[in-house]
Amino acid sequence: MLWSCIFDGIDNLADFTVMYEERFYRGLIKDNDLVSFTVTVKETDLYIKATKDLHDVAISVVKEKRARLEEYIQRHPLFLHSLKPLAVEEDEADIVRMMAAAGQTAGVGPMAAVAGAIAELVGKELLKYSPEVIIENGGDIFLKIDKKRAIGIFAGQSVLSGRIALEIKPGMTPAGICTSSGTVGPSLSLGLADAVVVYSRSAALADAAATAVCNMVKSEDDISNALELGRKIEGVRGLLIITGEKMGAWGNIKLLRL
Repeated sequence: MLWSCIFDGIDNLADFTVMYEERFYRGLIKDNDLVSFTVTVKETDLYIKATKDLHDVAISVVKEKRARLEEYIQRHPLFLHSLKPLAVEEDEADIVRMMAAAGQTAGVGPMAAVAGAIAELVGKELLKYSPEVIIENGGDIFLKIDKKRAIGIFAGQSVLSGRIALEIKPGMTPAGICTSSGTVGPSLSLGLADAVVVYSRSAALADAAATAVCNMVKSEDDISNALELGRKIEGVRGLLIITGEKMGAWGNIKLLRL
């Protein structure tokens, strides 16, 4: 079911079903069914959960994708800095094409999709060895799951931070759940939202779309217009915006109270 609504404060979540399957947050996950490991290559820092330790496979994929991206940026420096969509040739590396396509769809520069793209490409490779994969890359998540799980939402100093989650069912995956914030973290944002969370079948697109929507939110009054922008981005299936004490949501998502 597609739905759209705006809530003032945490008390308005009282009607949501209170369920807790699993909180996905680095260092706070309490489960025994998946193996956790990390992969770090330069700026890329992945937290991965799979049915077995696939560290060597994951680090090989990260190095290969980063190398292809770095090579392209050396030839096309604008790719690194542009805040507007860029077109690339069809024979470029998959990560370059994925990032460019996501940026074009969301109306932002290609680097807005880098974290989601890396998580997605690594995740798809790991799925050859594990039926379940969850990859977190700086707040951007790619996941393919076999049972219902919940992803907790961190929204900086907002009163809603850590108090709500998205319920993700197996049929919704593989998917990307990506977050952009104008108040948390080092990533460039032109907005001031505490958290913009996007659900899409593509993690690269979810990453780019979260950036586009977050750029629009300067205050709580912008939530409605930002939701309207997000729902028009092709491929976005769910959207959550948190700013201060106010939250807006749209799409095929279910919120849980933690």
